[in-house]
Amino acid sequence: MKKWTKVALIAVLSILFTGCASCSRAAKDWSSEMSGGLKRSVEVYTYDGKLLKTYKGNIDFDANTDGGKVKFDLDGKRVILYNAVVITEEE
Repeated sequence: MKKWTKVALIAVLSILFTGCASCSRAAKDWSSEMSGGLKRSVEVYTYDGKLLKTYKGNIDFDANTDGGKVKFDLDGKRVILYNAVVITEEE
């Protein structure tokens, strides 16, 4: 009976996690967290639109909406940005 319950639980979870967009996003977030980030490019701009810097690589990104702070790890080094416009794209 235990074996049947495990098989049924795995089947139900597989169906639930493959059918919706929010589940797909959650799976990608989990994958990024476990693997140390995703291949991304990060562009940092001033408030008047001037490009300050571009970062590319395996980036683990963490945005804090309180206080305008963005931090991420790029190849093992921590980058913290305050009061800047940050655009990140997955490659």
